[in-house]
Amino acid sequence: MNSKNSSFSQERHNYQENSSERFRRPKGLKGREIGLWYAARSRARRSENSNRKQNIKEERHRNKNHYLEKKPLGSILLSDGKKKYISRLLNETSSLINGFDQSDSAFKASFFKHVNGSIIERLELCSDVSICFKNEQLDKLYFEELESKESNSVYKKMLKSRIKLPSMNMKDQILSMINDNQVTVISGETGCGKTTQVAQFILDYFIQNLKGSECKIVCTQPRRISAISIAERVAEERAEVLGNSVGFQIRLEQTKPRERGSILFCTTGVLLKIMETDPALSEISHLIIDEIHERDVISDFLITVLKDVIHFRSDLKVILMSATLNADAFSRYYNNAPHIHIPGFTYPVTEYFLEDVIQKTRFSFSTKKIPIWVQKKHRKNIDTWYNYIKPYLRQLAAEKKYDRFVLEELQKPESEDLNVDLIYELLKYICTQERNDGAILVFVTGFSEIQTLTKRMEKSIDFPRSKFLIFPLHSQLPTVDQKRIFNPAPDGMTKIIIATNIAETSITIDDVTVVINCGYIKLCNLDPETGIETLKPEWVSCANAAQRKGRAGRVKPGICYHLFNRVRFDSLQRYQKPEVLRKRLENVILQLKMLRLGKAEIFLAKLMDPPETTSIKNSLSLLERLGALDEDEILTPLGFHMASLPIGVQCAKMIIMGALFNCLDPVLSVAAALDFKDGFLISTDDQKAADKARLELSDRSNSDHLLMHFAIKGFEQASNPHTFCYKYFLSAPTLKLLSNMRKQFAQMLFDMKFIADSSPRSARNNLNSNNLSLVKAVICSGLYPNVAIICTNKAGKPIKLRSVTHEIMEFHPKSILHRLECVSSPLVMYHHRLRSSKLFIHEGTIVYPLPLVFFGDNFEIMNTDFTGVSINGTMRFLSSESTASIVSKLRYRLSEILEYKVSNPGYIDWTKDTTELKILRAIMEMITSEDMENMDLSDYDDC
Repeated sequence: MNSKNSSFSQERHNYQENSSERFRRPKGLKGREIGLWYAARSRARRSENSNRKQNIKEERHRNKNHYLEKKPLGSILLSDGKKKYISRLLNETSSLINGFDQSDSAFKASFFKHVNGSIIERLELCSDVSICFKNEQLDKLYFEELESKESNSVYKKMLKSRIKLPSMNMKDQILSMINDNQVTVISGETGCGKTTQVAQFILDYFIQNLKGSECKIVCTQPRRISAISIAERVAEERAEVLGNSVGFQIRLEQTKPRERGSILFCTTGVLLKIMETDPALSEISHLIIDEIHERDVISDFLITVLKDVIHFRSDLKVILMSATLNADAFSRYYNNAPHIHIPGFTYPVTEYFLEDVIQKTRFSFSTKKIPIWVQKKHRKNIDTWYNYIKPYLRQLAAEKKYDRFVLEELQKPESEDLNVDLIYELLKYICTQERNDGAILVFVTGFSEIQTLTKRMEKSIDFPRSKFLIFPLHSQLPTVDQKRIFNPAPDGMTKIIIATNIAETSITIDDVTVVINCGYIKLCNLDPETGIETLKPEWVSCANAAQRKGRAGRVKPGICYHLFNRVRFDSLQRYQKPEVLRKRLENVILQLKMLRLGKAEIFLAKLMDPPETTSIKNSLSLLERLGALDEDEILTPLGFHMASLPIGVQCAKMIIMGALFNCLDPVLSVAAALDFKDGFLISTDDQKAADKARLELSDRSNSDHLLMHFAIKGFEQASNPHTFCYKYFLSAPTLKLLSNMRKQFAQMLFDMKFIADSSPRSARNNLNSNNLSLVKAVICSGLYPNVAIICTNKAGKPIKLRSVTHEIMEFHPKSILHRLECVSSPLVMYHHRLRSSKLFIHEGTIVYPLPLVFFGDNFEIMNTDFTGVSINGTMRFLSSESTASIVSKLRYRLSEILEYKVSNPGYIDWTKDTTELKILRAIMEMITSEDMENMDLSDYDDC
């Protein structure tokens, strides 16, 4: 017996001997006491064995993780000739920083304004500013203009429609409350007219009292589309075109109104950008924050900042507008600010619940065969379910309102699941047994349910195409198809829309009279401990249920079927968890730094619902690793530039690096698609063909990110863009928007002086854009530290990956990397991972070691247990000592160049032969020439 086995046997003997002593029955026990003692001993033994097994499992896991962290992930190879050339180059440039122009720049002056002082100091300077000084000439002009509209036929027609709105009946009360208070909370149900009318009440009041020049109203909206559509509607009601007394401003587009006597509708983000240069909002008389009940991160942030602003701007009127459910919470947050409620105008909607649906359809839930080990694992949940439903079933039995069959079905745990078969049977019942002359709107959670239900109905004789129009409604389905949803169905036909929660508020279909509410919604939630986002179905809130119900009563009395029982309805939360508790905080933190609001944790603690400390610390850590903040949480020059770009922090860094390395065009495409969406459509008919098209378009690049670039480039260069989009399953409107985003980002980089031409495709900005190895490295510089490592690839099965923190992941099926057989490197950069049925990476790019070595953090030369370099202590790469030394020095030179260029923005002319260009070219050539033989991962198992 070897020493290892002998040691184990001795350990087991000692354990058994000790256990024997611990579990020997005490003397003196009698009868029942003996039985109880043995039962307790048995429980203790089971517990100890379980703990011991768990400890062994955790120890093995730690040992494996330690082994994986020590295992090299590749090699860095340099030829002797290349080493000599780089060594000579490094010797010629012992320190680049001494050769740079150290004089102050316009940027430095602007930057120091944002890192010195606080918002309170700036607000104090504005406390005596006259906001909108009176201009009698303008007052008279605006008055006469408004007076003349009373004889305008278009204006009079629109006024007749406005008078019917409930808000018109409360106009005087609303104006009185706004005039008498600095902060007013207005709540109103759908259709009451608060969004379109309140701003007009204020403007008309000022104009009619010859004070129009003193009125400038800004109304924020959480969504771009809302800002535009509401501005267009209000301008129409005033018999004007946009640009007179009404305008809008969003990220990519604007039609601003006149400077005074006007209403500007804008997104919340636009207002925060205004506050960076004018925190007192000195040109605004009235600020309306609309849709605050949605609790998006930026609105919650703005509401908190405004508490400081109004202390110094006593003349600024703030109006918070919300749906009914949580308006009181905002009133309390603003020291019990006065609150006025406007009733809505909808037709009555009859509600039915699951018990009613089962009674009508006689639907029976299939009982799942669950393995014993799964039953044990979920025993607590099952017991909770029975304890929850049984009292209600006893109540129903006593009332004798429902058949026994209904009670038996409600008792099944499966009745709580989202069931497509139930929705199908209910639709069949409605269309055959109920009289309905309107459209039917079905709410489900995602594309999978939409596709399953749509296909089943289209193939069924129960829903012939001669009588039914079936429309799937999803953000990634073709826009042209979705436009038909708003058209009334021809006589004798029924329109059925199967949608996600996009149809709750973003889209209104007027002829809906029946709603089926599945009871679930998919929301993105962040685990603050792991930083992993999850997207799983969860119960709707009361607010969601009310919105869905309201869709059925816009034009006539309607019906809403809730596919959950009444007792579940009574247990729903009033509204969903605020977004700030569910989302990452990097952009919010950069925004508060730009506004000079101090330490992130201290400021964010002031929010109505403060995020967890762990979430804040994780976001601060990422910003520090990206170079946006220093170790003291102070904004860096790079962080300033990143915050100035209206895009996520990682994408912001990526496009700055793309400008510096002169490969702007592809990097702008990648960043725009990651920040918005990639433009690829989901096919309800032939997903295999769509996947094949994506693979073809990717051109063997092994990169979902470059695929996005190829899609946008192909669209912009195509002689027939719509044919190109049809061939590759792309959305033309989305690609057009992405193209506009690219132009905007390029213009901003030009204004920052990072590029020489404001065109994304200018040759001067793209001397290196055909070098896809360099482009991938620049993508890596922005996406780091989002690194995954391919660890297993079994034939016919999806590739498995692990993160540097050892979570096991897979490529999402939509990724072109989903079923790769041979790859050139195990290293993958990704932007987004999400836990749904599994932990998925939604898009990735395979990279070689050098991009990580040059752009990763915590670089270290290793010469103890192996020779090479390490990144962040979790990724090791083999190299010779001389190569490691050269790479280390090049990293230092690169950091010098980048630090200088972000502190002194200026175009890097890659046609010249300066010392800094020699260093950058050497790095580019190393990255480009880095090559590894394809790795056959078919038998690779390292998870």
